[in-house]
Amino acid sequence: MFDKRIGLPRTLIETPRSQILRQHCASPPRAESLTCLYQLHLLLRFESNDSHRHLRVAPSSFVTVHPTPTPTADLKALRKQLRAARKAVPVAQRRRDARLVAQLAARRHWLRPGRRIGLFLSMPEEIDTGPLVRAALRRGCQIFLPRITDYRRYRIQFVAYNGRLRRSRYGIREPQTGRILPARHLDFIFMPLVGFDLQGQRIGMGRGYYDRALGYLLRRQHWFSPPRVGVAFDCQQVQQLPTRPHDVPLTAVVTPAGIRHFSRHIASSGTAA
Repeated sequence: MFDKRIGLPRTLIETPRSQILRQHCASPPRAESLTCLYQLHLLLRFESNDSHRHLRVAPSSFVTVHPTPTPTADLKALRKQLRAARKAVPVAQRRRDARLVAQLAARRHWLRPGRRIGLFLSMPEEIDTGPLVRAALRRGCQIFLPRITDYRRYRIQFVAYNGRLRRSRYGIREPQTGRILPARHLDFIFMPLVGFDLQGQRIGMGRGYYDRALGYLLRRQHWFSPPRVGVAFDCQQVQQLPTRPHDVPLTAVVTPAGIRHFSRHIASSGTAA
């Protein structure tokens, strides 16, 4: 029905908020559609002031509109959702997935003897990189781990792994001492991530440490570009992520289901077999 007093359909005025939310959030939000997380509820009513009647807009639980969310808010909500998904992976599956990822990396001959490999020691909610680190050591790779050098400007450096570790402010295991190698001198980099998409875009925890360390690739200051391979569970894949100017994309991602390449760069760099 149509309410002639205010010029709006009566169903729009009287539909309960719970019903509207069910219509928009019946399925989990995707990366490209998170509008159900950003809602403004308005009540339109008439107020009388003697002979004058006017329309008043006030907060309510009835009418729902969807303003365009900001990219920052989108990523924050998506990051929370993806972290919850990877935390929910059962323990037995975590162990199996970690072994599969290490086996897949070894089959691609990424772990050649003498190669300088950028790796990371995983946090509890991440896929375990222990099997991958051990496989690289067995094959004679030189492993370099990220170490935070500036918490205010979000800077890291890659330091040779020698077994002596400390905990960063975030609880990440990192080398105490060791030889420092600039990121541009690494032959290969395995990167942590919270989510990735089908185009090779990646989101991390939101501080941009890796994007800053690899920012020289966007400025084209050096010809050689080490392949950048994300390591993740399959549940961390989304259809599409928003692209920002400072984002350094992946060249591939390895998950328990297999390896997905996003460009021909690995082969052209002579690192694929």
